[in-house]
Amino acid sequence: MERFVAGNRAALQDHIQQHQEIHVVMGNEACDLDSTVSALALAYFLAQTSPAPKAAFVPVLNIPRADFALRTETTFLLRERGVPAAALVFRDEIDLAGLHRAGLLSLTLVDHHVLPGSADAALEEAVVEVLDHRPLERDRGPPCQVTVEPVGSCATLVTERILQGPPGVLDRTTAALLHGTILLDCINLSPAAGKVTPRDVACVALLEERFPELPARDAVFGALQAAKFDVTGLTTEQMLRKDLKVLSNDEAVVGISGVFEDLETFLLRPGLLQELEAFCQARGYAGLVAMTVSFNERHEPTRKLAVYSAQEPLRSTLCRALEEATSPSLQLRPLPSPWPRVAAYAQGNAVAARKKVLPILRAALGGLGAAGGPEEEVVPPPTPMNSLVEECPLAQAVPPLCPQDVLERVSRIAAGQPPGSPK
Repeated sequence: MERFVAGNRAALQDHIQQHQEIHVVMGNEACDLDSTVSALALAYFLAQTSPAPKAAFVPVLNIPRADFALRTETTFLLRERGVPAAALVFRDEIDLAGLHRAGLLSLTLVDHHVLPGSADAALEEAVVEVLDHRPLERDRGPPCQVTVEPVGSCATLVTERILQGPPGVLDRTTAALLHGTILLDCINLSPAAGKVTPRDVACVALLEERFPELPARDAVFGALQAAKFDVTGLTTEQMLRKDLKVLSNDEAVVGISGVFEDLETFLLRPGLLQELEAFCQARGYAGLVAMTVSFNERHEPTRKLAVYSAQEPLRSTLCRALEEATSPSLQLRPLPSPWPRVAAYAQGNAVAARKKVLPILRAALGGLGAAGGPEEEVVPPPTPMNSLVEECPLAQAVPPLCPQDVLERVSRIAAGQPPGSPK
């Protein structure tokens, strides 16, 4: 993996000069650890296994390089595993539209399946494969290969894909990156967090069996969690930009920020109202929803929400949609807010992460005006059944997997047998 990443930039430039195909593997615009590692690992796997490849397989991080320092858990894990940040390719360092116009671009999407915004609309023609763990918002016909499965981490799907390939492709660095990502995404495989599925558990167990020298789960999760929640020295603008998604329609654009700080602490930041206003004005947002999360010693999440807009009708619409949501119910309880134009809530349904709140907000925006593209679909997708809380049938059979050892591993886990025990 290290040599592959180190050669990315040179391979990209060489193929551009030689007018040869460039196969980009790219995660979503939040560019969290799951998107980053999924893109790196899948591009590495494709480069190792494609027969007589003419294309350069290039993982692209879907943010400007200047924003990478805000992805603290990602910078931490890549640094720990010897993956040089200087060799990574970021979205502002590659002209995807130009490559597409030149007929050189193939695009694989990981950890998302819809390119947001009109600026990327033309790139949809270049998408040849999708690997995602979110509910499907739009169909893609052949020849695009689509894998959308309700697992806790997209890295689980990438791990399964690699395990289906030739033996020996999975190296120690790639395994460590996938292992840490699944543990962080699935909250150390804690059922209380409502994200983990048997497939996530099976992949972590298989990675540990293949590479016994991997650090203990608690140590990996603790280090990554500490890095992710380290907002020391970040300005409010940087905190809001650290984990940001955007929804829009013809009437309004709304930002949704994951904030890794307790809501009460966040609301007490001096001058917060002015900073929220400046943040939204600079980006053309009519409003902003801040979703805060913290965890106790048992890895159980506490979630809270803040809704800001200078436009009272929009603020009321978003608040009402969140308060009245049923799929899922967020079980909101109003909290005092020190700022006008900011509504605050405690969220009783702690397993409803942003992935499940986004469809609620998308539907609310849809009621304000006609939708304007894939990001603005007004019909919320069904809630993925990957939660121990929301009637998840985890006790049922695990979806068929290949290779066979994954099925055997899941069976042993279900039976309470330790790794390596006789069948």
